[in-house]
Amino acid sequence: MIAYIDGKLTYKDPTYVIIDVGGIGYQIKISLGTYSALPDGERCRLHTFLHIKEDAHTLYGFMTAAEKETFLHLISISGVGPNTGLMILSSLSVEEVQQAIVREDVRTIQHVKGIGAKTAQRIILELKDKIKKEVMLTDAGVLPAGAAHNTNRAEALSALVTLGFAKNIAEKTLDSIIKREGGNLSVEELIKFALKSS
Repeated sequence: MIAYIDGKLTYKDPTYVIIDVGGIGYQIKISLGTYSALPDGERCRLHTFLHIKEDAHTLYGFMTAAEKETFLHLISISGVGPNTGLMILSSLSVEEVQQAIVREDVRTIQHVKGIGAKTAQRIILELKDKIKKEVMLTDAGVLPAGAAHNTNRAEALSALVTLGFAKNIAEKTLDSIIKREGGNLSVEELIKFALKSS
């Protein structure tokens, strides 16, 4: 519902921030990763997720779209609520979460406070395929989904699907373009190459 909040950072705490937007202060829960990346007392923009329960409306904020995406994946798992999702992202970076899931590393996820063996296994079982699709595997290991080329790939893919491409064909096309041209293409360049090759 609220995709992002852009305003003046008026209060910063390791667990939440208050951002002033036109005289209204939004209290937003954050991870330690976001806390570390935030500037002091300056204008900032956080990607947000609004969680609605009977007794509370809570905003969760993320410095990067990759962190928000990972959070949404985590809370889609039965038994992982928003606070647990935030706890995971405060204990591990987005890249570490993705690598643990892709490598089926139960122990790393289990090290997070409040995560038992069963929950860790469920997270890996249910998210492994999704994360593998989002994370480019290379011989050197795992490139994080937060890497610029992968974010650009995701945006280009979304645009191509909106333009009427079948998702699987668009994915194959983009992957072959990245392999051929390298990973430093902008979203616009990826789309242009894809449209030329169709």
